[in-house]
Amino acid sequence: MDPATSPRPRRAQRMRAAVLAGPGRLELADVARPEPGPGQVRIRLEGSGLCGSNLPVFEGRPWFSYPLAPGAPGHEGWGRVDAAGAGVRALSEGDRVACLGAAAFADYEVVDAAAAVKLPRALDGAPFPGEPLACAVNAFRRSGVEAGQAVAVVGVGFLGAVLTALAAGAGARVVAVGRRPSALEVARRMGAAEVVPLGELWPTFERVKAAAGGRMLDVAIEAAGAQLPLDLAGELVRERGRLVIAGYHQDGTRTVNLQSWNWRGIDVVNAHERNPAVYAEGMRLAVAAVAEGRLDPRPLYTHAVALERIGEAFAALRDRPEGFMKALVTM
Repeated sequence: MDPATSPRPRRAQRMRAAVLAGPGRLELADVARPEPGPGQVRIRLEGSGLCGSNLPVFEGRPWFSYPLAPGAPGHEGWGRVDAAGAGVRALSEGDRVACLGAAAFADYEVVDAAAAVKLPRALDGAPFPGEPLACAVNAFRRSGVEAGQAVAVVGVGFLGAVLTALAAGAGARVVAVGRRPSALEVARRMGAAEVVPLGELWPTFERVKAAAGGRMLDVAIEAAGAQLPLDLAGELVRERGRLVIAGYHQDGTRTVNLQSWNWRGIDVVNAHERNPAVYAEGMRLAVAAVAEGRLDPRPLYTHAVALERIGEAFAALRDRPEGFMKALVTM
């Protein structure tokens, strides 16, 4: 065949993706659009949330290597299935889904079909960062919270606010503890019976105990990922009560009052999931709760920017201005 008349290889389709080139250095790149393999789907992303776990890699730590892959570390994406690989039966082109991935700061992402959960028509047009909602649902499932219990939620960011709503919805009396006045007001709107500002350990302990009617708590959920909230939550639990560690601790070791924990015989639950199937089940349960009106996370989506302004979303995540709960990046 004459090379001059032979068909040329088709140029790979392209897409935009944010690339974290170094600490604090985000660039918008033009990269090849990924193709789904067997058992995978490609999603045309509508948006992605930012997670607190994104912050250390944005700020930089000695153990991170840069640049990150295009779209990383976005893992809270949602959008519509754009293409499916061989063997995919449960999802079809055009289905709107939330997904568990690792490169959602981009126009497209490829994930295993099992990691994508279909969104019902009732959620059309609404943002749905499914991964953090799944985290909250799974942490709540492991909390053992029951109707009539006294529950403290220590740390009122996005995770703590959703856990407050879930615990209150289950019939518990919730005392929410947080640093920012706006976060405490959100906790009230999400169902907290009482709110307490987070200050020094023992004065805050006494205020929470008083807010709970002078009693220790049946369940204390730590949702901040820091030493002081963990100390407080650990001290609030009654004898044979339950401490639930839902916060994501990522800045080194922690100290705990193990003597006190031993003496009270408390259960300690590290409520993080790593099993993809459990994660997906949590997301399915979150989808149902939101679609049925049992959970309304919309007031928690406080900041939204386009992909080309993703640096502003990271700045809001870092600085947490008054009123901030969760930032979304839209495509």
